[in-house]
Amino acid sequence: MISKYFQLEELGTTIKQEIIAGITTFVTMAYIIVVNPKILEAAGLPFEASMAATILSAFFGTLAMGVYAKRPFAIAPYMGENAFIAYTVVKVLGYSWQTALGAIFISGVLFTLLTLFKIRSWLANSVPENLKIAFAVGIGLFLTFIGLNETGIVKIGVEGAPVHVGNLKDPKILLGIFSFLIISVLMIKKINGSILIGIFITTILGIILGQAQLPQNFISTPPDISVLFLKLDIVGALQWGFVSIILVVFILDFVDTMGTLIGLGYKAKMLDKDGNLPEIEKPMLCDALATCIGALFGTTTTGTYIESATGIEAGGKSGLTAVVTAFMFLTALFFAPLFSAIPAFAYGSSLIIVGLLMISTISNLKFEKLEEIIPAFVTIVLMSFTYNLGIGMTAGFLLYPFTMLIAGRIKEVKTGMWILFSFSILFYLFYPY
Repeated sequence: MISKYFQLEELGTTIKQEIIAGITTFVTMAYIIVVNPKILEAAGLPFEASMAATILSAFFGTLAMGVYAKRPFAIAPYMGENAFIAYTVVKVLGYSWQTALGAIFISGVLFTLLTLFKIRSWLANSVPENLKIAFAVGIGLFLTFIGLNETGIVKIGVEGAPVHVGNLKDPKILLGIFSFLIISVLMIKKINGSILIGIFITTILGIILGQAQLPQNFISTPPDISVLFLKLDIVGALQWGFVSIILVVFILDFVDTMGTLIGLGYKAKMLDKDGNLPEIEKPMLCDALATCIGALFGTTTTGTYIESATGIEAGGKSGLTAVVTAFMFLTALFFAPLFSAIPAFAYGSSLIIVGLLMISTISNLKFEKLEEIIPAFVTIVLMSFTYNLGIGMTAGFLLYPFTMLIAGRIKEVKTGMWILFSFSILFYLFYPY
């Protein structure tokens, strides 16, 4: 019955393969269980309640993605958006976290309405092929950069040399390199579940060598979420001075989700002959509703996670992958200490590997057409080097009509691209630098 519902035979996958893929996706993004509440703690949100809100929003969104959209994508609170809310909206601009959550809820409602009226899918289908490919490549480079930072192989440098190689004598960095090598070997040998096996082997080795610690408790009781649940201030977020914040949150999540869905769809070979993701409004609706639910629970904007690429690479092709990931998140309410014990040097290398696999789509770019390749190139590099997917995508949306105008091909720019162009102008005008 499960196989029939998720059309596993038609997709050429099995229940076992989907389970492995779902666990792999969860393991590579389990860090969000701890990192998201740590960031939001700076805005005054209680850590334990915030952790529960993170888990519940991820469970709801990812389960909906699996059951309704039937895609192997996971949803969780976005990195970047959480820091924007905590450090810019609350700490710098001085708004309360309750008002910030109200703004996120409003954005989620807007997403839902735009999705139901199929405006978001129409805009996504207006994006030219080279930019769609650029999203996949940019996500790959971004994942690689995150992985290099997580493992310590690359770290923050000094003025004039922003990044440089980490201390290769550090046991943790050496374990990160070992993790990369063991996953590479397993993948070359075509071992199923290579990424997951590599992460677990490295974690165990790290514990043996004293570079990682076993949690004091494997099981914990779910935290009390009442201090955050339904504490958002929607009325406060509707004041005129907050419009720019809502706009930035809205556009940032809008382009992040669209680019991630297209990029993952391209890598998973889910796009149709026109380069569009069929029924893209379904995963978009899951993302929109999860943002609303997340704000009610007490966490920031949620969306499709680029780490879903690890599960896709592990063989995930159907919504069953997402369902497995969702229930792994739910178990984290009781086993959070166990999942949070997986060290960065163990899972960071998997992001580097997946980054490599996603960058491979660059071979499909049409380099002979500079008017198309320049916006694609800018999109790719800015997605990674600004550490912000939204910055790269909006830059591409701005440049594409300009270069097409210079090339005398302005009539080929679709109406939807002009709307994205306008969104991008507003984004840069109101972004709190």
